[in-house]
Amino acid sequence: MPGTRKLGRATAHRTAMLRGLVTFFFENGKIETTVTRAKEVRALAEKMITIAKDDSLHNKRLVMGFVTKEDVTNKLFTEIAPKYASRNGGYTRITKLGPRRGDAAEMAVLELL
Repeated sequence: MPGTRKLGRATAHRTAMLRGLVTFFFENGKIETTVTRAKEVRALAEKMITIAKDDSLHNKRLVMGFVTKEDVTNKLFTEIAPKYASRNGGYTRITKLGPRRGDAAEMAVLELL
């Protein structure tokens, strides 16, 4: 179930961090982060793509309420979501990279398929 990991942060901090990661992910198509963060971002990003598949004003407002940049929202509705119109979920891939050098946290790359 998405949203059950606390990631060692208070609710407001966690929500802001995930919003920023999802926005950056849609902006670049790929991010490198820890495995647990990648799993949380994947769930939220796939929900945003599913919402964006139906191009309506209500859905645009739902996505704009979460994604922090308007141009990223436009990219999501015009470029990203139409690519997955015939696909029912599974829009992203997590590839594990191994431990980070500083604190040995398990790292991963999250990317669009």
